Amino acid sequence: MDPAGIIGIVVALGAIFGALLLEGADPMSIFLPAPLLLVWVGTIGVGVAGHTMKDVISSYAAIPRAMRSKAPEPGKTVETVVGLAERARREGLLALEDAARDIDDPFLRQGLQAAIDGTDPEDLRIILEDKIASKRTHERMNAKYFADMGGYAPTVGIIGTVISLVHVLENLSDPASLGHSIAAAFVATLWGILSANVIWLPIGARIKRISDMECAQMEVTLEGLLAVQAGANPRTVGERLRSLLPPGAEKAAEKEAA
Repeated sequence: MDPAGIIGIVVALGAIFGALLLEGADPMSIFLPAPLLLVWVGTIGVGVAGHTMKDVISSYAAIPRAMRSKAPEPGKTVETVVGLAERARREGLLALEDAARDIDDPFLRQGLQAAIDGTDPEDLRIILEDKIASKRTHERMNAKYFADMGGYAPTVGIIGTVISLVHVLENLSDPASLGHSIAAAFVATLWGILSANVIWLPIGARIKRISDMECAQMEVTLEGLLAVQAGANPRTVGERLRSLLPPGAEKAAEKEAA
């Protein structure tokens, strides 16, 4: 599990409430039912209105996975593929059938099984590229849902502030309560901006980032499988795949290979 997403949100919320305490304010003063109802429920409502119910369910289901996901380790994938290439070179592609069942990565396992079954290389490339594209499209839709929510939330918060200020102007005859009423009016704007920039936008960015890393690993796997199927030299396969990795991952993969 990569804890960056949870740590980041917790730190941001801690900074906000810490600032409230340092200012001498009561943190509970921002937990007013009306602004909370309007901003959270209203934002979710307009978010649902802009998507299908299938999109909404899929997007919320993506949150636990995005927060719990471990950052992919493409270096390990490279070493696995190089090992498969060495065995295929010695014993033939059909000898990898037993090894395919022991592979945890479903994309690598399914692609290797298709190669063993004799799928044409061009057809195999198309099939695997389509799987990567489908995954990327689906997860970018999930990320877009939360990015949209991040755009809606501040505006919904402003609507709440305007509603509260209208109520304030209706009660100008009671000057003693004006300060509290005006402060309460801006709570909706606070929650709109806070929810957008601390919750919705980071979640969307996290989903997209995890998806990009997983798709990049799948692309490395794709090139490796095609090389294994073609019977390429294992050393060449390793060098080719490591050249596709980001600089940090490439160095780690070289150390593992050494």
